[in-house]
Amino acid sequence: MDKLYTFTVKTPQTTAMIDITDKVQEVVRESNVKDGICIIFIPHTTAAVTINENADPDVVHDFLMEMNKVIPFSDGYRHMEGNSAAHIKSSLMGFSETIIIKDSRLRLGTWQGIYLTEFDGPRVRKVHAKIIEG
Repeated sequence: MDKLYTFTVKTPQTTAMIDITDKVQEVVRESNVKDGICIIFIPHTTAAVTINENADPDVVHDFLMEMNKVIPFSDGYRHMEGNSAAHIKSSLMGFSETIIIKDSRLRLGTWQGIYLTEFDGPRVRKVHAKIIEG
């Protein structure tokens, strides 16, 4: 049986990484699926999703600092909205992640967390979680 859940995340600033691991795990629990997969999808063009270390907050700081160096906010872009850097970063990061569910738990590594990455905030973002049993 497949189940689709949607929740929102309010992002605090222009660029941010919001740890959504607990919320996704809550959705998995609510689904009552013991074994299967969880697909996380971000339906936005200036936000993305990634899995990375969630033990040390300096990882988030370093990640965002380097993304902003590699893809600066202003670099002669032609997109009239002025958020081309956010579109580029989101496409490079990706809009979905797939995580195995075993015994009603996300099978993430010891230091792994799921992050919504914001590149054009602050905003309210949607996160879709598709839970597939099997």
